[in-house]
Amino acid sequence: MPTYAYACKDCGHAFDIVQSFSDSTLTSCPECQGTLRKKFNSVGVVFKGSGFYRTDSRDSKGSAVSPAPAAATSTPAAAPAASAPAAAAAS
Repeated sequence: MPTYAYACKDCGHAFDIVQSFSDSTLTSCPECQGTLRKKFNSVGVVFKGSGFYRTDSRDSKGSAVSPAPAAATSTPAAAPAASAPAAAAAS
């Protein structure tokens, strides 16, 4: 059940209350019986915990395997291609 924040327009008393979605909005202050207003926060969802990472929702097989073969393949292929123009320039 969500927690709602209320503040009294007359006396300034502010409080939080846990209400279900089907409960009606409170209208009178428990302190002075004045008019209440519901306060709204700018953040609707708050994630609490150690953190969330870009790879949390990805397949571990796809993200871990794909960079390794590309790096291993490009290094040996780059060395012979660099030496071929040098040999042609020397002759």
